[in-house]
Amino acid sequence: MSTSPSLATDTDILAEAERWKRMGYGVAIATVVETWGSAPRPVGSHLIIDNEGNFLGSVSGGCVEGAVVSEALEVIETGKPKLLEFGVADETAWKVGLSCGGKIVVHVVRVA
Repeated sequence: MSTSPSLATDTDILAEAERWKRMGYGVAIATVVETWGSAPRPVGSHLIIDNEGNFLGSVSGGCVEGAVVSEALEVIETGKPKLLEFGVADETAWKVGLSCGGKIVVHVVRVA
């Protein structure tokens, strides 16, 4: 699947999710729903993921995105949404790239 590098806005990203769905891919949308402290992306930021692991957009960067993509693949398969939390209270914060003292909550849903 090819995506245009000019897709920069959340509106473009959501339109691309619709396009992927029309092309027959399973698709999930991950959205930042809460932040605290140092967070790389604001509330409302989106990441779309297809059933082959392709993605577009950003909810954080670094390893957080890898973890979100992995969880999104399960959401696509099961249809059950997930609320994912990454942050300083989590012992994996350093591993996922939140070593600066932040927290993000990401909601992941399958596109119907």
